[in-house]
Amino acid sequence: MSETENEGTIRILFLGDIVGEPGRKAVISEIAGIREEHSLDFIVVNGENSAGGKGITPKIAIDLLRAGAAVITTGDHVWDQKDIVDYFPTEPRLLRPLNYPPETPGSGSVVLDTAKGKVAVMQAQGRTFMQPPLDNPFLAVEKEVDRLLEEGVKVILLDFHAETTSEKIAMGRMLDGKVSLVVGTHTHVQTADETIFPGGTGYLTDSGMCGPEESVLGRCVESVVWRFKSGMPTRFPVAKGQVRLCGVIIEVDCDSGKCINIERFTKLPPIGAD
Repeated sequence: MSETENEGTIRILFLGDIVGEPGRKAVISEIAGIREEHSLDFIVVNGENSAGGKGITPKIAIDLLRAGAAVITTGDHVWDQKDIVDYFPTEPRLLRPLNYPPETPGSGSVVLDTAKGKVAVMQAQGRTFMQPPLDNPFLAVEKEVDRLLEEGVKVILLDFHAETTSEKIAMGRMLDGKVSLVVGTHTHVQTADETIFPGGTGYLTDSGMCGPEESVLGRCVESVVWRFKSGMPTRFPVAKGQVRLCGVIIEVDCDSGKCINIERFTKLPPIGAD
């Protein structure tokens, strides 16, 4: 894929679930270099596991935004840090799933002005094997996308935080031709099915995580294995060591909003870089 500048397209990076201190430090230290290396115009990160592996704090959100993230998405752990509740109404670039009830603090979508036009980012949470059970994400997303299209927004991204591949794929297929990207989060394992659907929507079932590589989904191997062997409850501390950053890069035609290129992104930052 060409990384030369193209005034008619916008290049966007989405980084998957940031896990704990190792993941967030790596993202914060690497994001500027990644932007330059890949000629990026816009960066979205999922920060729902960035505070000790569960939730996000106002300070972490501020640090990620200052580092270069344009928007932060979340997921089922969005409320795990109590002080985030009052922060949500003050920061529109931090999203919670839009299929929460309307009275829930914060918003599930945001439209930002960029040098290459308006970019909308949306977040929704699946219902299959997910807690808490939220409103139907398909109906909520469809309604919001139609609203954005009526307002003339061409470039629209959806982070669909869901457990099952079928639910994610169905969402992508439903939105084909209406949005620029549907990318899955939550399962922390980067899938190899990046594609552009017939209508011009980029799709990846799961972006993967930004967290310790020697781990079980970012958590200490020994603790998780012991839980599976014993069936007893235990703590799952965030693992240490080499971090892998995972996500997806897309190039979108600014006039049509169609994805014209998509590639998985992965990087191993130097150990200890922060």
